[in-house]
Amino acid sequence: MIRGLYASAMGMIVQSQKMDVIADNIANVNTTGHKRDATAARSFSDELMRRLDDLDYEVLVGPSSHGVYMDEVHTDFSGGGLHKTGAPLDLAISGGGFFTVSVNGTEMYTRDGSFTLSADGTLITKDGAAVLGTGGPIQLPLGVISVYPDGRVYVNGVYADTLQMTDFTDRRALRKAQDNLYALAPSAGDSAVPFQGEIHPGFLEASNVSAVKEMVDMIQASRAYEANQRMIVAHDAAMGRIANDIGKK
Repeated sequence: MIRGLYASAMGMIVQSQKMDVIADNIANVNTTGHKRDATAARSFSDELMRRLDDLDYEVLVGPSSHGVYMDEVHTDFSGGGLHKTGAPLDLAISGGGFFTVSVNGTEMYTRDGSFTLSADGTLITKDGAAVLGTGGPIQLPLGVISVYPDGRVYVNGVYADTLQMTDFTDRRALRKAQDNLYALAPSAGDSAVPFQGEIHPGFLEASNVSAVKEMVDMIQASRAYEANQRMIVAHDAAMGRIANDIGKK
């Protein structure tokens, strides 16, 4: 009976965590280049239950589980749709890869290519992080800016720099950080690989979150939470009867 209470409580915890992830996805449905998170739950190891009133300890009742737990929250790096803006500093990536930016001297990565120029001509993200080129932060003079699919940047037809594009052998090593950025886990080591995607100037990549799918997942998680809640009430009522009624006989 107590085992059932525990399993139902763990189920409620997992569904609550899943709801938090879904809520974050929905909140970023219109965030440029955002990648949705998904959850994976796993069952605790099963235990073989034995009959306590039998001297033959090889007589088994069957397997029993302690319920489930949240095993992983992972990011879905599939591409979002491309929306045309016509702005020369709006850049979208098709395929794999990330723009590389500098935040307080630390390299970070993003799929959000809504860039602009600072007062001193530095190419920056909308949150102020410097966009990196082959020699550090990209500095551009005044003029007509053109960006090529391979990342080369020209101003008035003159080569200025090349965007530092980065991809990874295992993108699971990336961790979401602030301002729609990703940081590489310290344990990942050198997992960078050459950029194989393509840059599209005048476009932005939409979030890969499907609002309809997230709403369906939210309803399912809510119903699963309520089912586990009802099981706890049922277990509690049964334990109450055992303690109050059976003991009187």
